[in-house]
Amino acid sequence: MDNYFLELEAVHPTCLAKIITGDKLPKKVTIWEFTNEIKPIDLYCYLHAKYGTPNGLQNFLRNDSSDNLIHWEWSLAGDFGIVSVQGHNFRTEVHLIGEHDDKGLTLEDFIKQIKSDFANHGKSMSSVRTELEKWTRFLNPYHRINSVVTKNIKSLNALDIKVDADRELVKFSEENLPNLKENWKHIRDKYDNAIGMTFGLRAMLPVLAESFVNLLIFVLAKPEIKQNERFFQNTIRQPIDIRVQSLHLNCIGFIRPVDYSDGICKKFHTLMNERNDLLHGNVEVNKLKIGEVYFKGKVPVFTGYEDMWQSAMGISLISVKYDTIFEDHAVVTSFIEFILAHLTKDLKEQVQHIMTNSELGYNPANGRLGSLFSDNIADFRVKCK
Repeated sequence: MDNYFLELEAVHPTCLAKIITGDKLPKKVTIWEFTNEIKPIDLYCYLHAKYGTPNGLQNFLRNDSSDNLIHWEWSLAGDFGIVSVQGHNFRTEVHLIGEHDDKGLTLEDFIKQIKSDFANHGKSMSSVRTELEKWTRFLNPYHRINSVVTKNIKSLNALDIKVDADRELVKFSEENLPNLKENWKHIRDKYDNAIGMTFGLRAMLPVLAESFVNLLIFVLAKPEIKQNERFFQNTIRQPIDIRVQSLHLNCIGFIRPVDYSDGICKKFHTLMNERNDLLHGNVEVNKLKIGEVYFKGKVPVFTGYEDMWQSAMGISLISVKYDTIFEDHAVVTSFIEFILAHLTKDLKEQVQHIMTNSELGYNPANGRLGSLFSDNIADFRVKCK
């Protein structure tokens, strides 16, 4: 049994179908699973080098894309039946079909024997590997930020903030008095969440727009810029207004320049400036002003009285500009749509598709960008009787 898995032979798919569906082969199945005990890339190259192209029936059932549960399969014949090796999304499976029970074979035997045979096929394995395209997988920063923004907007909406109605619940009145303490706790917790989410959104919204512009440059930069790292870095590091106004110069696919004097861009630029003040902690009294008060020595003389609501909740809401957060989200959305409208129809559709993918792929050999996998993740297990 020391060489059982090395003496297997490839079976033509037609013969394989007859064997599996016939009545001569016992329908006993044992399934082994492993992950990186043998790297999938090494196993694929080894099987391809030794047995040729994948011959298992699963190869004929897969979609012509990367969106499959089983990506490749070799089915090999031995003295005790069929051994099928399958490449899945999260593991390799070895299916032993036939009379393999009580033969003393183990998964450790399979791994050890296959690894021992690498040296005999090293040159061919290297040849197979050179025929494969190497892609670098990376996270789409725009999609990541947009997902967080979308979830926070949804969560903020779900809090159902109604300032006037909530304020009434914590007024000192005979009607509210029995539940005043509980009402204040409920309101405080709800508004603390709202203020935290609004603060986070206010910081992220301009970043969302900027990540879109950077993604656009990465995808559409002209070859002379994309192929020169210093040119590319200089392009990507320009102030945001310069980046936007230079898109038609640095990128392919623009029908016309982006008019940064348009009202949509002006609103976005204001949002960007406010974000900078927020993140850098800029101390500008006129922008941070929440009211005025007079003093006679150490005695305060108020210009007007505020209630507890205003002191506890109102000032915090004003500080994060809660009342305009949904409008500001619309400003960023309009800004992105405005820039997309400057692209040719085909490139606009391609960019929109890329925007919806959480993971992208980059081929360093030819500079190609692609969507490698679906965002839908699936797995399954076969139950053996």
